[in-house]
Amino acid sequence: MDYKHEQHCVHLVVYHIIWCPKRRRKVLVGPVAQRLKAIIAEVAQEHEWEIIELAIQPDHVHLFVRADPYTLPSDIPRLIKGRSSHHLRKEFPHLLKLPSLWTRSYFLSTAGNVSSERIQKYIERQATV
Repeated sequence: MDYKHEQHCVHLVVYHIIWCPKRRRKVLVGPVAQRLKAIIAEVAQEHEWEIIELAIQPDHVHLFVRADPYTLPSDIPRLIKGRSSHHLRKEFPHLLKLPSLWTRSYFLSTAGNVSSERIQKYIERQATV
């Protein structure tokens, strides 16, 4: 992974983010998981974030993403969870049984060049489980 050069800034900002559905329910399967993947890609594209790796498990999501230094780290899961909750609950009525789709919590860790391969391999392993 290389440093990104902009007009007045050189940066390498990479995050590993994990979040879960409310009560850790196993609802992220089949068409729900496919639609969630599309929504995450859509939000990332709008904000010019680069998705390095994405693994959607039935009861949690792993996202390894490259952002710019102007993006607040907390904005990434907030924006994705907000949009995906709205669209998924509208398109899949069985998700309305949950009081909310996502928990308010999330895990966020910074990752540099040294650990990026390790995180990428970890996420890939999670997808095969």
